[in-house]
Amino acid sequence: MTQTQLNLKTAPGHQVLAAAGKQILRPGGRAATEKLFAWADFQPGETVLELAASFGYSAIALAQRYGVRVVGIEKNPDSVARARTNVAAAGLSDQVEIVEGDIFQLEQITEQFDYVLAEAILTMHSAPGKTKILAGICARLKPNGQFLSHELLVSGPNTAAIHRDLAATIRVNATPLPGDDWIAACQQAGLTVQRYHTGSMSLLNPRCIVQEEGFFTLLAIGWNMLSHPILRQRILSMRQVFNRHGSDLGYIVLCAQKPAG
Repeated sequence: MTQTQLNLKTAPGHQVLAAAGKQILRPGGRAATEKLFAWADFQPGETVLELAASFGYSAIALAQRYGVRVVGIEKNPDSVARARTNVAAAGLSDQVEIVEGDIFQLEQITEQFDYVLAEAILTMHSAPGKTKILAGICARLKPNGQFLSHELLVSGPNTAAIHRDLAATIRVNATPLPGDDWIAACQQAGLTVQRYHTGSMSLLNPRCIVQEEGFFTLLAIGWNMLSHPILRQRILSMRQVFNRHGSDLGYIVLCAQKPAG
């Protein structure tokens, strides 16, 4: 387990999964993110603002793979320090910048970008929070700039019950939206959704973990769960909720554009 000082009883679900060794923490997995990147068609020299950059791994991968310049904003000071160390170790200090800051205060970044990337971020906030963040995203995009989003999707008549169960198990007031509501939220912020795709959630599916992260990652997660009872209880609780609402939970990826004017 990698985060030995983490309070596993109270930590948000994504931090618990990362502590267990889970590398991909997106509801649609790597395949959904790859679809998003294919739509974007990044070109060398373009600029990307990544929200909640964590340890900088995604920013580093984007810079290395596409030759883009990335600014990552991250609130946790320890994560910022680790991300900056990772960027320096990758030799990308001239191409990747990690800024300590709050995604609710994107105005602190004065630059405008070709893309803003947010994965599994908006789901974790209330309706007013989503509105505030999306307004900030629109302001940080250049005219014709694109917002790239990968979020949790909910469907069916039991949305309120699903929200309650998710909040109880992942310790975050998660409020995933139906597809039409995600699109409407973007449009209300002044962003026109050009493409979107939905699918089943694969976050804790063992087969998907093996396919996307490798068999040894699955073994490491299993070993950490066996070795740490609280970790095991938290992950099994999350998996139980995901399975209980499996037919009503999924993912959405979408690409939305800021108008030229």
